[in-house]
Amino acid sequence: PVCACAAVAASGLLDSVSVDLTYEHYAERAVPQLPAFLAMPFNSLVNLGYLVMGLYWLRRSEEGSYNDGRAAYHKDVFAIMAIAYGPVQWVRLATLSRLPAVLDQWFTLPIFAWVPVWCGYITHGWRPGRALALELTSLASYGLALLHPRGFEVALGLHVALAVARGCEVQKRHGDGRSLRYLCLAVLSCVGFVVLKLLDLPLDRVWLFRHLSGHFWSKVCDVLQFHYSFCFLTYLTRVASTRKAYMD
Repeated sequence: PVCACAAVAASGLLDSVSVDLTYEHYAERAVPQLPAFLAMPFNSLVNLGYLVMGLYWLRRSEEGSYNDGRAAYHKDVFAIMAIAYGPVQWVRLATLSRLPAVLDQWFTLPIFAWVPVWCGYITHGWRPGRALALELTSLASYGLALLHPRGFEVALGLHVALAVARGCEVQKRHGDGRSLRYLCLAVLSCVGFVVLKLLDLPLDRVWLFRHLSGHFWSKVCDVLQFHYSFCFLTYLTRVASTRKAYMD
């Protein structure tokens, strides 16, 4: 899928998609003396958080449900998505070119879509056809960006709403106080991710965001959003698996 998306983006089919390709769209000042991959040092280095967090969850083994390869598969795919996402964003900032900018937007959608896929596994069990259909629909929804300058934002908003709705649904069915705490932290991190990114430039007038910009803190929230989603979903996977084993 990654190669297919890259091929489509490189083909010119998505050249009309609206993406930011200059430093003026970011509040953090570029430092000309630094190499391109560190031109905006804080906005660049924060992408290491995705790698560290993704590797942590990829290497983490859990008792109980994670003896089941299908449960581990959902966790590992999500971790690999996080690991791959960081470098894409870093290359976007380093090159300010269209291809990584488009892929940065596009890859966000199937990452959010994986949350409903995993929630579906917790509730209904292994359904690879449904998971594939949801991910393909998610990728196809990026076509909205071709129809309107804010098409990507619309697609992203729908993905966020679906992920939160499915999270609340699985919480209601299998959750407890601990999982509710993880869910609330994930949703709050998501809100921070969206709001701080949108307010990156206006927040530059606030002294607290002069060096560590809204964009930087939005990425911190994004990493936390990933982490608490992992906490929520892995915990409920264990809970649901334990209940199923008890009933059997």
